Amino acid sequence: MLAVASAAVALVTVQGCSCTSATAQELLALKDLYGDYFKMGAAINTSQVSGSDSLGQATVKKHFNSIVAENCMKSEKIHPERDRYDWVPADSFVNFGTENGMQVVGHCLVWHSQLAPWFPLDDNGKLVCADTLRQRMADHINAVVGRYKGRVQVWDVCNEVILDDGTYRESPFYQILGKEYIPLAFKLAHEADPDAMLAINDFNMATSAKREAYVALVNDMKAQGLRVDAIGMQAHIGMDYPDFGEFEKSIEAFAGTGCQVMITEWDMSALPTVKRTANISETVEYEEMLNPYPNGLPQDVAAEWNQRMTDFMTMLLRHSDKITRFNAWGVCDSDSWKNGWPVPGRVDYPLLFDRNYQMKPFLTAVLNNN
Repeated sequence: MLAVASAAVALVTVQGCSCTSATAQELLALKDLYGDYFKMGAAINTSQVSGSDSLGQATVKKHFNSIVAENCMKSEKIHPERDRYDWVPADSFVNFGTENGMQVVGHCLVWHSQLAPWFPLDDNGKLVCADTLRQRMADHINAVVGRYKGRVQVWDVCNEVILDDGTYRESPFYQILGKEYIPLAFKLAHEADPDAMLAINDFNMATSAKREAYVALVNDMKAQGLRVDAIGMQAHIGMDYPDFGEFEKSIEAFAGTGCQVMITEWDMSALPTVKRTANISETVEYEEMLNPYPNGLPQDVAAEWNQRMTDFMTMLLRHSDKITRFNAWGVCDSDSWKNGWPVPGRVDYPLLFDRNYQMKPFLTAVLNNN
């Protein structure tokens, strides 16, 4: 660990340029560089799976030993109608991971967002009764987990169930079943594949109230005899959030439940955090504030981004005895959901590889010192 961590600090001499050492990139892969500490993963899309994005696919094969389905396993995609599943994209994703010897992560079984519209509703558009929802959950989880039994090693069972203030999200699942739906989902997933690792996943996990709520929830499920193997910290972070000290507290607290900790959906926005206020009256002005670098990052901003990522990775390495996976939410900057959000045309630079599939300097610094 010390060799990698100390090498990472060498970033300060790299500054903000995107240039990399071709020799280093040819000889070393991220999965090898960090292999003694945790798996290196990425969320991948159908173009990378199929090879229509050939550079993306090659980057995934070279650098990552874990993959997660970006969209194709969410219920709106895989189970779009009550009596119809669309297995083709998910089958291709699982086959790609299996053929390349990767850890395959299924994302996700129960989530309020990107939920198939029919799932919680009856024929009149009203929320279904508790018994009906339980049966639909059982049918869905049995079908999806059962189909990939033994080939998907990790399932994100429930996603984003608690709000930042520590209260439960008022999702359709919660409105119908209360918090019962969470242990039910874990029970069903375990029954469908007793050998799969089961995780719960959320964003803003450095928030103290959310941290405490998740520790209580996981400990309660474990007390019921349920399998909860991992807690996923999504780690959608920025230049001024979260506080890394609070992030470390969450790593330690989650590990204290006996769960593995996984950094599941990492990206780090390079753009200023802008919140709409009463002083911003013009839409054009607001949109310009949200999209300050449409043609590339200034050198000083790029250097600041790389330094913060050096600090973040060094912090993760300090806790590598607790963390089993680091997973980027996308492969290169052009893949990221951060582009075009929250306004169309927004350009961000949040991932490990730039738009030309070149490593960011903070990683090159580590490679060049190993």
